[in-house]
Amino acid sequence: MNSNLTTDRTTFVTHLECSISGERYEADVIQGLSQAGRPLLVRYDLDAIRAHVTRDDIAARPTDLWRWRELLPVRHTHDIVSLGEIETPLVPIPATGGPNVLVKDEGRLPTGSFKARGLVMAVAMAKALGITRIAMPTNGNAGAALAAYATRCGIETIVLCPDDTPEINVREIAMQGARVWRVNGLIDDCGAIIAEGAKQGRWFDFSTLKEPYRIEGKKTMGLELAAQFGWSLPDAIFYPTGGGTGLIGMWKAFDELEALGWIGSQRPKMFAVQAGGCAPIVKAFDDGVEHAERWQDAHTVAAGIRVPRAVGDFLILRAVRESGGRAIAVEDDAILAAVDDTARKDGLLLCPEGGATLAACRHAIAQGWIEADARIVLFNCATGLKYPMPDASRTLDRHQPIDFDAL
Repeated sequence: MNSNLTTDRTTFVTHLECSISGERYEADVIQGLSQAGRPLLVRYDLDAIRAHVTRDDIAARPTDLWRWRELLPVRHTHDIVSLGEIETPLVPIPATGGPNVLVKDEGRLPTGSFKARGLVMAVAMAKALGITRIAMPTNGNAGAALAAYATRCGIETIVLCPDDTPEINVREIAMQGARVWRVNGLIDDCGAIIAEGAKQGRWFDFSTLKEPYRIEGKKTMGLELAAQFGWSLPDAIFYPTGGGTGLIGMWKAFDELEALGWIGSQRPKMFAVQAGGCAPIVKAFDDGVEHAERWQDAHTVAAGIRVPRAVGDFLILRAVRESGGRAIAVEDDAILAAVDDTARKDGLLLCPEGGATLAACRHAIAQGWIEADARIVLFNCATGLKYPMPDASRTLDRHQPIDFDAL
């Protein structure tokens, strides 16, 4: 077992805080949204962390998610639920992105997506708080991660997904022990059913940002980036944005690292990437408002960012604006072209959502929103192996004369 999981844990959580009002909430009891109906954020005693651990201590530990334990909410080692959450690599794509573009390849994580980060933390805290039954809406990858971690610690799980969710995701969720149901609607329609069941006391609602701890798992992406860049940060981050938990989490991580004195005040420009067929955050950004209206008739090949409404919309928009970044929408043909380019020219198979970040990066450079020689990180949120691919193979009949010139 990794040494990060075997020692007793010193944790520094002080309270939870409403993300819109600042109202304080108790940390060690079951909490959902705040009284204002907004996400709760975990707060830490950062002065005590600074006195307890240095960034050199962190750097000396095995490079997994749990190396950041002082900045995570799980108080007891026996509550950790792990499937081997590694630090994901930064992969150059010089042929398709340029010399300074790196892909943080989250497809290397358990269950093949960055949803593992948020769900491992949320499930560990559900275990710690005695939650025994969870329900959640998903476009696919989050449900798979929830099913895996919840099954591992004996929590019963119900997952609802849109009826056009990729078959591989639906089967993965079911194989890993959850009860999965297809719904004739979008993810927020699934979420409405989950919310009604929670109101009836049937389960705990694990929808995006409706519990406080998925953000804490996702923020480890930002913590890792700081360490991987030598305790600095890239110039720009392009992040595929549906519910936006990871973008919100990284922005929180950067603030915490600066308060600890481990990084300076420099921040990346944060680019929230959406699809042209589902771009509520982009519209809100362009309109100069803080909350996004529900997107009607949402459609895109990038199912992970087909989220018509995000409960943390204002947190996404604040991070984007404070960073000097933008919200960008890209069309499906540009997404698919980016996936194809990177696979054929750089040998890296992106998921459609990852392809969206490359398409958005190209657009941002063309518009002059970011310099072509800037240090840029694109997030590939899942392995491309989960998604349908065109069959480009050919058949060779060994019983016929072989035309070697044609091979």
